Amino acid sequence: MINWRSYGAAAAVENFKAARRRAALEEILAHLTGKSAELLSYEDVSQKLRATGSTPRGVREISLDAIVGSVGRYTDFTRSFLPRQDSDLGRWAGVESAAPDPASLPAIEVYQIGEAYFVLDGNHRVSVARRKGMKYISAYVNEVHTRVPLSPDARPDELIIKAEATAFLEYTRLDETCAKAVLMVSVPGQYARLENHIEVFRYFLEEELGHEIPFEEAACRWYNDAYLPVAEVIREQDILRDFPGRTETDLFLWLSDHRVAIRKELGLDLKPASAATELVEQFNPKPERVAARWGRKLIEAVMPSTLMAGPPPGQWRTGQVAARHGFCLFADVLAAINGEESGWQALDVALQIAKRENSAVHGFHAALSEALLTSDKAQAVQVEFDRRCREAQVSGKLSFDVGEVARAIYERSWWVDMIVLSLSYPPSPQPMARLASGFRTILRNCARPVLAVPGPAALPLRALLAYDGSPRADEALFVAAYLAGQWGVPLSVVTVENDRAKAGKQTRAREYLEAHDVRAEYTRKSGSATDAILQTADEQACDWIIMGSYGPNPLVEIVKGSAVDGVLRASKRPVLICR
Repeated sequence: MINWRSYGAAAAVENFKAARRRAALEEILAHLTGKSAELLSYEDVSQKLRATGSTPRGVREISLDAIVGSVGRYTDFTRSFLPRQDSDLGRWAGVESAAPDPASLPAIEVYQIGEAYFVLDGNHRVSVARRKGMKYISAYVNEVHTRVPLSPDARPDELIIKAEATAFLEYTRLDETCAKAVLMVSVPGQYARLENHIEVFRYFLEEELGHEIPFEEAACRWYNDAYLPVAEVIREQDILRDFPGRTETDLFLWLSDHRVAIRKELGLDLKPASAATELVEQFNPKPERVAARWGRKLIEAVMPSTLMAGPPPGQWRTGQVAARHGFCLFADVLAAINGEESGWQALDVALQIAKRENSAVHGFHAALSEALLTSDKAQAVQVEFDRRCREAQVSGKLSFDVGEVARAIYERSWWVDMIVLSLSYPPSPQPMARLASGFRTILRNCARPVLAVPGPAALPLRALLAYDGSPRADEALFVAAYLAGQWGVPLSVVTVENDRAKAGKQTRAREYLEAHDVRAEYTRKSGSATDAILQTADEQACDWIIMGSYGPNPLVEIVKGSAVDGVLRASKRPVLICR
């Protein structure tokens, strides 16, 4: 006759040995992957989260996967409760052989913090239950009270973060004074930075009000007035999708750092929406975006900027503008200041645009040497810039730099929505001179609309859209529809069609404008595109021309020229060039 008790004990011993082998394998894999195989210590967790007491909750069925730690015996088992000590053989095997039916295991006793559980009594029962494939186990539950909850997938770094979150809430009391405030981070050390943000906010608030503000009150006002506006931009643009594993608060801090870095490097004081979009463009971790950025840098290193194809059409609109529901289109305007009358004329137009859009003007003045940055001329440029901004009642800041003007402008263009330039030096009709044209370099490399101002000008009373059906012309169509719809600018549309195959271009423009409730006057012409555009602008009394930028083949345009060059050379009215 078989001795079933002896047989069960022998099987339990073999099962324990198998569990020990699996435990060793789990620890090896944890070392290779960098993921911890350790159970959490209840004592450590409760201390870090500053537990304030517990409440008995009776017997419940709890998920074995939600048991993440132990009271006192957290070093005896792996994270999945596999035994780590050979000395546990007798007790482990005794528990398994005494309970051939998993349902007969006595209830364990646990502490509950958030959604996670820590075993007070019954570690071996948990280990055996998991080996038997059970999903749930009966437990006497004591719920422990903490300000910050814990999830079952918490890791050691996350525990540090939870501890820092607890200290942050105790210091700021945001969970009491501003109940809707939820600030979560994915990296240790971030809560101390949030406290610094609140301290700075409090300092300037007290300066403004002229009296002290309790820290808790300042924290709540910081959340509503400083944090939430940026968080709303992050949500509207769905930026978290591009940064998996990060949180909204991570991106708030990243954006803050990014804006400070751009302010120091380029002198641009960006609005959150502009910084957020370019943060995605410049730092998106997806492999294809990283490869594209490195490819662009390689091309920039070996190819003259005038011959570069530039960013793809529509990048500005799809990456930034499409997410701006209810926002102005041109939130940040860059104006190049040359210190001459032509530069001040361009600035005046930029200020009119900024006032109309309730946006900011970022002035830029280039110097040939470091010494000139502190010269009397530079100081005079600063004084005049400040005076014009003040009179226009527009927020403006002027930055200075040394080096190539065209490169400095298109580097700054990433962070703004429009560039306004004096049209003092349009592209030359001579091919070799066109190759050296700084204006062409800017147009080639800027993804933003560029407004070329040939002299004194104002906002348009009527605008002409030159439409040829190209992707760049579609961007001009988009901007024209905005000016017509939001600024109330009457619009004329001209297409130059020399064969029947192109006869549908104007229909596309008409359908788009009508879909956006924009009425326009439509004209078809043939012959030279430059002549047709300029002639129609005169006939229709249009004071702005809107058109697409250069095509995809820069070498051909260098040799043959383009309608863009022709219009820029001959136009007496501002030309808004879109990419």
